[in-house]
Amino acid sequence: MSTSRTRSTSTSTTVRAAVADRFGGPEVVRVVDVPRPEPAAGEVLVRMRAASVTVADHRIRARDVPRGMKVVSTPFLGWRRPRHPVLGVDGAGVVEALGAGVRDLSVGDEVLLVTDLAMGCHAELVAVRADHAVRKPAGLSFVEGTALLFGGMTALSFLARADMREGTRVLVNGASGAVGSIVVQLAHAAGAHVTGVCSGANAELVRSLGADRVVDYATTDFAREEETYDVVVECVGNAPYARVAPVLRRGGTLLLVVGDLRAMLTAGWDSRRVRGLVTPRGGRAPVAERLRQLVALAEEGVLRPVVDRTYAFDDVVEAHRYVDTGRKRGNVVLVLP
Repeated sequence: MSTSRTRSTSTSTTVRAAVADRFGGPEVVRVVDVPRPEPAAGEVLVRMRAASVTVADHRIRARDVPRGMKVVSTPFLGWRRPRHPVLGVDGAGVVEALGAGVRDLSVGDEVLLVTDLAMGCHAELVAVRADHAVRKPAGLSFVEGTALLFGGMTALSFLARADMREGTRVLVNGASGAVGSIVVQLAHAAGAHVTGVCSGANAELVRSLGADRVVDYATTDFAREEETYDVVVECVGNAPYARVAPVLRRGGTLLLVVGDLRAMLTAGWDSRRVRGLVTPRGGRAPVAERLRQLVALAEEGVLRPVVDRTYAFDDVVEAHRYVDTGRKRGNVVLVLP
């Protein structure tokens, strides 16, 4: 008995994928033919329509990780070449085939999907666990849906560790990025008073997402102000506990979305010093649970995707070049034919 059902009439044994088969700059990425994937039991095969290019893709391709993390990250990144040459952690597309045992999705469904550490979304077809795919909200395009995923999944994970409620004072460092832009919206929706740190050029965007106050990092050092916060969400990598301590209230929470090895090793001690929580780790809610929560929030109008630029699939190198600048607003998305 066949283990999959498909509506595709293609007999091709290959698909096009953006491959980085060595570490380096954007130019190492090439669009080539790779073997066509097939869904195993419990998986779905998705024809991709959009996929994000994220800081995770940059880190894996360039082997550019926070200080002290190179050796620790080698088992995932690879030693001499990328362990996962087809990058891409998330995206959107149309279900083309079902593996055995899949009941909750059907061929033809438009879905959002997350491959997580398996990568592989920068390709025409992706086989993914069925519980890592969810029907796309009808009101969102493939590009818009994709733009919710990387930031949304990360934000939900970390904010699960903070007590966010009416009146909570929250600072988001990197408020215009993929993660920060979602954190601002979720904190605002919870009734928190939100301060966003970003460039002056992105101030209006961050205000429009729900920030009550915006700090331009080029002119003001938030860590030297008299304001204090219950929760600080660090999305850049330049605000460890030592810098944030003066503005973090006793019993407060520092969420290190980006942190180096030192931050990981001292998080427990720093938590005791502030009598609160300092952590480089998000909550442990399963991917499927966070995906469903993210879609529900989008359908309720709580979350708005932020798309900086889109690139045609064949322009993937240019997409990487732009992400490498570190200046993107929200998300960069590849559009597949």
